[in-house]
Parts: sequence; C-alpha cells; structure tokens
Amino acid sequence: MRTNPFYDTWLFIIGSTNDHQNIGAFKYFFVALFLALIIASAWIAWRNWHEDPAQRNSRDVTTCVCRVLIGCMWFQGCLWKLPLPISDTFQYWTGEMAQHAAFAFHRALVSDVYLPYLAFIQPIVFLAEISFATSLILGFGVRLFALLAVFFSLHLWLGLYRHPAEWPWTYLFLAIVLALFVAYAAGRSLGADALLRRYAKPGTLVGRFAALAS
Repeated sequence: MRTNPFYDTWLFIIGSTNDHQNIGAFKYFFVALFLALIIASAWIAWRNWHEDPAQRNSRDVTTCVCRVLIGCMWFQGCLWKLPLPISDTFQYWTGEMAQHAAFAFHRALVSDVYLPYLAFIQPIVFLAEISFATSLILGFGVRLFALLAVFFSLHLWLGLYRHPAEWPWTYLFLAIVLALFVAYAAGRSLGADALLRRYAKPGTLVGRFAALAS
C-alpha cells in the first residue's frame, strides 16, 4: 500500500517494499545493486561536470536527472518480475494482456505464445528491464537501450490498451520520453556515454560502440 512518495522512496532504498519482500534474501542483492548504480551515476556526473565545462548547464543537468529517474522506474518495475522463472504478478498481468490487448492478433500472440512459454519469456523481460535501468541510470549506451525500451513501452501500450484499470497514455508518454532520450542522446548529458565519446579511441570496439549506441 502506498503512503507518500518520500516514505515510499525510503522503503525502496532500504529494501522494505512488498516487491523486495517477495524475493526473500535476494532483496539485499538488489538493494546493493541499486545503490551501486546510483553512486556510480553520481560519480560519472561529477567527473563530466569537472572535465567538460560544456555540460555545466541547465539542459544537461535536467536531462541527466530525468534519465536517472526513468532508469529508477525501470529498476523498480523489474523487481515484480521476480522470482524467476515465473512470478504470480507477472503471470497475472500477462494474462490481462491476453484479454485486453488492442488487437486480436496481439491477444492471440499472448495466449498462444507468451502464456504457454512464460518460464522462457519472463527471464527475457526481466533482463530487458534491468538492462534499460542500468543503461539509463549510468547513461551508458542510452540511444541503443532507450530505442529498445521505446518498442517495449509501445508493446505495453497496445497490450493493456483496453484494460479498464489502465490509462493508455501512461505507456505512450513513457515511449515519448524514451524517444526523446534517443533523439537527444541523453547519455551525453553527464552520463557514461559522454566519457566514452571523450576517451574511446576511434576504430576500437569501444570506440565503435560509442559511435553507434551513445
């Protein structure tokens, strides 16, 4: 049950939400991982701030804050995909897509493929969401992962479009924000992509990744 955003944030940080409790002792791993990502993100932002005066502006700071917050959203969202291979919550919402997707072919896809092979689908979804979270919090490979997250969000938009308890614009707004991260290369705003582009040598594997994904 939600209380207020400040207390709920604190509960998330210390691993005391219902989603944390559902995964038992593994919650400590995810608490440590989240804190490590936040600390690493702050260090990356600090280094960019000191090394590149061009990033010391309201646009880059705002982009960085928004990127990290959306990354935190993905991190929180991936927790209710646990435990693997099948969680009751994920199974329930996948079943909801089978009933409430916008188009008949989508409902058939969920019924005939997703639900029968949920033990295979759920780990993929979990890995996708935690990858989105890591990318956005650190500002690493943002153009690549945000683009994938756009399609992921559109899938949720259409999959739950007719659900009476969902507001379809929620997922469309998320896709729009992620599309802006792609268009404006949000990882270059106090993120790891800025460091990669500054230090990666052209022609190397890292250099090619920086050119394509950041």
